[in-house]
Amino acid sequence: MLDEIRTRPSLETARLALRPWRAADAPRLAELANDLDVTRMTGGMPNPYGLADAQAFLARRDTDDFEPEPHFAIEVVGEGLAGGIGFYALGGLGPEVGYWLGKPFWGRGYATEALKRVMRWTREDWRVRCVVAGHFADNPASGVVLVKAGFLYTGEVTLSPSRARGEDAPSRRMVWLA
Repeated sequence: MLDEIRTRPSLETARLALRPWRAADAPRLAELANDLDVTRMTGGMPNPYGLADAQAFLARRDTDDFEPEPHFAIEVVGEGLAGGIGFYALGGLGPEVGYWLGKPFWGRGYATEALKRVMRWTREDWRVRCVVAGHFADNPASGVVLVKAGFLYTGEVTLSPSRARGEDAPSRRMVWLA
């Protein structure tokens, strides 16, 4: 199983391919992520988000050890790159999952579909038993996605950084247990 993790697996759903990031994704990544409505709901994405930001992100994905921090590009079959989903080893109970979609892909169930598939991989192949997550309090739609994927609210609200906002914002904390 760990050999599969080190080789950067690809996952599929009925409508999505969750695959390793590629250098060729940079222009589309920059296009989708250069939207304040998208980046303000993430912790680490700046706004504006340009080609150099996309290239730097992809360079890190290419050199990082995949196992402690797996990241996947979310591709809609027939439409191309739509967003990303990944894990961050922040310590504590387990890795933290984060995800985003470009605005043209909002409201179509893709985030839920991608997160459910990645969490199944997390349990069955990566064999991680606890994952944490959070969503900014002003983004209840992300909370709905997390709940549909099996996350539970902890009752904790913390201030979490948002590069695009330029300040910390209240984040509702959640946990998933395999």
